[in-house]
Amino acid sequence: MTIRALGTPWASSGERQYSLPTSLMVKLALGEAPAHVPTVRDIARGALAAATSIDGGPVDRIIGERAGAFRAARLFSAVGAHGAGHDHLGYDAVEQQTGMARTLVLRVPAGTPIGQLCETLAQIPTVESATPNYVAVTPFDAARALAAPDHDDGWAAREMIRLAEAHAIEPGDDGVVVGLVDSGVEKHPEFPRTFRPGFDTVRLESADVATGVQLLGDHRRSDGNPEDRFVGHGMGCAGIIAGEGLRMPPGLGGACRIIPMRALAAARLPGKTNAVGLGAISDLDMAMKLAVDLGAKVINMSFGTDDSALAPHSPKPHADTVAYAIARGCILIAASGNNGRETIYWPAAYPDVIAIGAVGGDRRPTAFSTRGAHVALCAPGEHVLTTAVQGYQYATGTSFAAPFAAGAAALLVARSHRRARPIDAETVRDILMRTAQPFAVGGVSGCGAGILDAAAALAALDQDLDRALGQPGDGDDDGGADDG
Repeated sequence: MTIRALGTPWASSGERQYSLPTSLMVKLALGEAPAHVPTVRDIARGALAAATSIDGGPVDRIIGERAGAFRAARLFSAVGAHGAGHDHLGYDAVEQQTGMARTLVLRVPAGTPIGQLCETLAQIPTVESATPNYVAVTPFDAARALAAPDHDDGWAAREMIRLAEAHAIEPGDDGVVVGLVDSGVEKHPEFPRTFRPGFDTVRLESADVATGVQLLGDHRRSDGNPEDRFVGHGMGCAGIIAGEGLRMPPGLGGACRIIPMRALAAARLPGKTNAVGLGAISDLDMAMKLAVDLGAKVINMSFGTDDSALAPHSPKPHADTVAYAIARGCILIAASGNNGRETIYWPAAYPDVIAIGAVGGDRRPTAFSTRGAHVALCAPGEHVLTTAVQGYQYATGTSFAAPFAAGAAALLVARSHRRARPIDAETVRDILMRTAQPFAVGGVSGCGAGILDAAAALAALDQDLDRALGQPGDGDDDGGADDG
């Protein structure tokens, strides 16, 4: 049983992706966003009240006819905002151009035909797009937490990607920050210094989910506490990126730091025992932008929405936040998906996102790894030892292959900065793909260039910088703090 199978009678014809029954997202045309609409964050603070009118014209009239009363808020806070009550003021040119300043999230009464309302709003010249507020779900139940690792010490997966050799070249930099948009994190001995202050963007009501789906713990209050007590999905990713290495191998990102952004609520689906992560697109997008604004250079996105499940002609999820992150110089890593077929998942399929598939211990792509021309490369994603909410877990899924690539990206950023050179997402993608190791078998298609090789990627970066600077041998340092 999946949440999609529970049905959405409020949706458009042909839509199979679950969406919230009382929420939609509207992006207004450039120059059409009214100044009076406050942000979600200011409303959550109690600083301002939600708007009950948008344009005083056709948008209000159509919503009124289809839904009746409604509440509206800007989804994203301005990066230059100063103080409570001012988050909707001072958007810069990048925020305007990418739609961050112009995206509203609306709450409407239960029973509103969301799909029809979106289709009608999209025909208004002042509306650039309107879409249901879809829901993404982590694809597997959480693994059973272990008090301590068993006989498998977890090193096989790390040896495959040459973690130890990579750390000998570059130990990482605590100035490099990875944004982890996921189910949240928890205190753990493996993270004595890793987590920077993060945020919880989850805002779900019990009425937002179908009968039989149970929301667990905090799911209504946006705040500065990204705690996960039930799922462990975010904890699994965090351990792969930046675990200390006490009772498992260290995180591939070395000394990097993590900004935990909780955007997936904990939920229990009908007939299931363990909790899964469940997040509205609006909450995920809000978390992605905030991670960028708080200084994340790399963002790990182990979630996705199946394009084939969306209504025809529906706007694709996360397009604007991906564009915003890239414009700000971020490197975006996403899990390719877990259906084992050639499928487009968003955000993994965006050209600016580095999509990661999974291989098993046999160095072959796993049966569940989603294929496609957009997949850049693969990393270990089967029975990977990592952290859990309590103790440790052996995690499986492309969700846990992606953070290996995020850790490698963090090392490349650290190495590039150590040599006083910037690095962008396109360069990271190029290096990771051209240094990938071959699969154990030939003829593999739709799984990218091969298997992640972190050490080879760092060596290639050094060689590229040496050539660019015309200084042979500059890349032969030992990664120490005194080498520039």
